[in-house]
Amino acid sequence: MTTSADRTTTDDQESTPADNATPADSAPGRAPILDQSPSSDDGAAQPKSPDAAESAGTTGNAVRRTAQRIVARFGAATVAFTLLATVFGALFAVVTPPFWGHDEITQFGRAYQVAHGGFLPERIKDDRGVAYGGNVPTSITAVMGYAMHDYTTNPEEPDPMVADPGDYDRLGGAEVSSATEPVWFTNTAAYSPVPYIPAAVGIRLSELFGLDVGGMVLLTRLAGLFVYLTVVGFGLWALRRHRVQWLAFTVAALPIAVFQSGTVTADTLTNALAIMVSALLVKALFLGDRLGRVETAALLTATILLPISKPTYVLLAMLIVVVPVHRFGFSRVAPGASWAESGWQRWIPWGFAAAGGLVFAAWMKVAAPTGDGMGLMRPPHQWNSVKPGEQLHGILADPLHFVNTFGESIALRDQRWFSQFFGELGFSYIDVPALSMLACLLAFAVSVGIAERMNPATATFRRALIVALTLAASVAMIYVTLFMSFTPVGYYIIDGVQGRYFVPLAIIGLTVLLRWMPLRLTDSEGKTPTRGPAITVIAATAFALIAALWKYYSIVWG
Repeated sequence: MTTSADRTTTDDQESTPADNATPADSAPGRAPILDQSPSSDDGAAQPKSPDAAESAGTTGNAVRRTAQRIVARFGAATVAFTLLATVFGALFAVVTPPFWGHDEITQFGRAYQVAHGGFLPERIKDDRGVAYGGNVPTSITAVMGYAMHDYTTNPEEPDPMVADPGDYDRLGGAEVSSATEPVWFTNTAAYSPVPYIPAAVGIRLSELFGLDVGGMVLLTRLAGLFVYLTVVGFGLWALRRHRVQWLAFTVAALPIAVFQSGTVTADTLTNALAIMVSALLVKALFLGDRLGRVETAALLTATILLPISKPTYVLLAMLIVVVPVHRFGFSRVAPGASWAESGWQRWIPWGFAAAGGLVFAAWMKVAAPTGDGMGLMRPPHQWNSVKPGEQLHGILADPLHFVNTFGESIALRDQRWFSQFFGELGFSYIDVPALSMLACLLAFAVSVGIAERMNPATATFRRALIVALTLAASVAMIYVTLFMSFTPVGYYIIDGVQGRYFVPLAIIGLTVLLRWMPLRLTDSEGKTPTRGPAITVIAATAFALIAALWKYYSIVWG
């Protein structure tokens, strides 16, 4: 797929008009093709008479012209992402048994609570210790209980993981009951209501339409998928004139990202916001493009929403202050304006960053008590061993011990984090096949290889270093957070780290690498190609998703 969105065909020169010209055989206004063979009367060339083949050709040309206009308007990566993520996100939403997603039982419980006005964590009675949760209809908890038993008591291969598909049809076909019962979801009670807005809307719509239990779960999943498509699609659209769009596409369409977008989880909106923020930061910080007004508004809004969606990505949002003020879409700031010439508008990014930091701090204070109940997620003999305060004291008192634990974690678990980055699909714990990983690696190699060379005058050393250090700090926050909130005191590794947590940081991380890596893919003429690499990336990504879906369906359903 060629991209009229590609600004460059070489590293330093803009593409010529011919690169994006409409093909001659489909150009509007072109005279109809004539049949040059002699007629039976006088041998003169006569127009072809309309027939089925000619009609089909006309239709095909119209479809091609429409497709070209769509690609030119929205960008090739945006269109490809929308098609692939829609198809495979919806398939995963249908194929994944109810509540088999990552923490989907507790994620749905929190979403249901938010949908009915329960925005703050609510303490519930639990004989085991401190617990948070909320009430959920008993007809839904019946499916939750069945699903948990089903995915924790699997038969040996080659039998399918699902014990009886008919049971899900029967339980899913029940009406959503008015009777409720408390559900434990301490781990998700710590999340703010923001990342659950899409799921909450899906729940309320399903109630409005009178859907049964299975319909509610499916519509809630699809509501999240719709938001993922919209937010990520906007980020890709912002990069439509740059070849780096394919790098963002590759990350956004990873099997794990698409799988999660088709299940009920706070990570759907979190990942979408992080990818969009990354795309806009790449455009403004590394490519030096000025953001439009809508893009500026989206980045400013996400600066508040991302920190309160997931604390580990707060620093990614704070990078907005590194963007030069003249690269925002402020009408009164001329391109190239200095800090002094920017007037009061130079403080707008700082104001939004401060607001994002304040809402982050406020919610952390609200959610802090839930940490005392996180031990109940562990085996019974470790219920009282997760102590955030004691872990924090240990980090401050003996940082070398923490560093050693961190090193042991890498030595023992890095291969798991690597495979999980591409996809460990829900609580079936099915890794995507090696073929999917290889296909994704090919897509990464090509998309990185054709990305623009970042102009040092635009992406200065100081700004790139700030971004790199921020990225390192964000990675450290993932480990520290899980060390404090999920790892038992004295445990030999930092437990609970999963490769999917690094997906939202991948675009910025690879862009920083591109800033200092001069190597790029070129053709025999020394130019960076666009059509072939784009086709390769799309094909590799599609293959990775097909293989992942096929393996998941085969193992789960047989």
